[in-house]
Amino acid sequence: MSLPQLTIYRHDRRDRALVTLAGEIDLESAPLVCAALARCLSDGIRFVDVDLTPVTFCDCSGLNVFLYAVQRTREAGGILRLHNPPPTMGRILDLTGSGFLLLGLPLGHLPPSPGDVPAPAAPALPQRSVPLVAVLSGDVR
Repeated sequence: MSLPQLTIYRHDRRDRALVTLAGEIDLESAPLVCAALARCLSDGIRFVDVDLTPVTFCDCSGLNVFLYAVQRTREAGGILRLHNPPPTMGRILDLTGSGFLLLGLPLGHLPPSPGDVPAPAAPALPQRSVPLVAVLSGDVR
């Protein structure tokens, strides 16, 4: 078994973290992502921004990790948001309709501290980044 082609960087600022993933998120590397995001919660981090700009590939195993992590983070009273997903993940988010759960504020605008303002409203649905393509051709009945 080869080593996963993924690097994880984490930068903390009080109860917030910016986690930057670089490389490929697939079946082999997804457990590393899961462990890194779980570590944020165990370290008391409640606001997690995940920068996916340097990610070259992400499949459904990566999506599963992010959905699990957002659920765990919300249960702990926090927010997890993905930023700049690669095209493959953008397509998966569009096809599954799960983008609204994971996509959020731009990286420069971290959510306010819990005591500063009331809880944020549910995010608006993101604009579709990849047009849908017909899967079947011809006359389908």
